[in-house]
Amino acid sequence: MTKNDSTASSSAKVTASKYLTFTLSNEVYAIEITRVKEIIGLHEITLVPQAPKYVKGVINLRGKVVPVIDLRLKFGLPSEDYTERTCIIVLEVAMDGGVLEYTGVVVDAVSEVINIDTGNIEPTPPLGVQVDTEYILGMARMGDRVRILLDIDRALGAE
Repeated sequence: MTKNDSTASSSAKVTASKYLTFTLSNEVYAIEITRVKEIIGLHEITLVPQAPKYVKGVINLRGKVVPVIDLRLKFGLPSEDYTERTCIIVLEVAMDGGVLEYTGVVVDAVSEVINIDTGNIEPTPPLGVQVDTEYILGMARMGDRVRILLDIDRALGAE
């Protein structure tokens, strides 16, 4: 199975729903709003020795230690300085064994909550090059724009 084949099969579980949109490197991504627990400003992040570069560290969220991932780095995008719009989205992610855990993701900015109808969602098209699309559930047509729907469990949790 190619990476695009696995994406196409996973897009079958995409349903009409509300999605939170956010930006990374001037591209707009969307995740199901039901997975979002809260949106917070940048906290002091405690570094974890020898963690991958995309793992920024951990934060203390009301007494719970939550890992923080920089999605830019996780997706191989160029690193940029954080701005006043940079924030952490705290998500509920399915880990190995289906256990749900909180994980924070650093994004450039949160945009809005949108409704996406199933008829506007398409599988990821073949891109003609070897691109890793395993984290993409599908593409949502929104007027003249396209929103990339992320499979947050594949991106951050169980493989």
